[in-house]
Amino acid sequence: MEVEYQVIAGAGMDVNFNILSPHGISLIFEARRSDGVHVVEPTVEGDYQICFDNTFSHFSEKLVFFEIIIEGRGGDVGGDDEWAGLDEPQGNLVEYKLDDIRESMDSLHKRLERSRQMQVVLRAFEARDRNLLEDNLWRVSFWSCASVLVMMCVALTQVYTVRKLFDDKRRVYT
Repeated sequence: MEVEYQVIAGAGMDVNFNILSPHGISLIFEARRSDGVHVVEPTVEGDYQICFDNTFSHFSEKLVFFEIIIEGRGGDVGGDDEWAGLDEPQGNLVEYKLDDIRESMDSLHKRLERSRQMQVVLRAFEARDRNLLEDNLWRVSFWSCASVLVMMCVALTQVYTVRKLFDDKRRVYT
């Protein structure tokens, strides 16, 4: 069993992660991590618990992407049952036998499934980066506006001060 997780959005971008066996024994524990990949060999029959904990951050919520891949189980619909009813003809003129085709199809299926899993993971990375980018864009825009306002106030103060320096209060009568 392979478990992969990644914090996509939220303050701090970290969570506590724990995998518990069916007997309640902690197999893996990580504190305040933003991502991780763990492979666990399920030796005991039963339900394994996967826990994400955000109790250290009371006021901020997190968005977590996770994926669980269980190896060794037939993930496709039908599986080998589709091939069971087919008999290989005796006078086969084709170079490939039914077993060769079956192996090629199974290999292709596994590679396509792994490609799909990698695309899902890359989409999660992109989502995390986009959330981080949007959050930083807001901060940069806010502080840029604040800097522009401060510069305008300083400019107006300088203009006022220079005018006051050259302001002549004496009146000349001719």
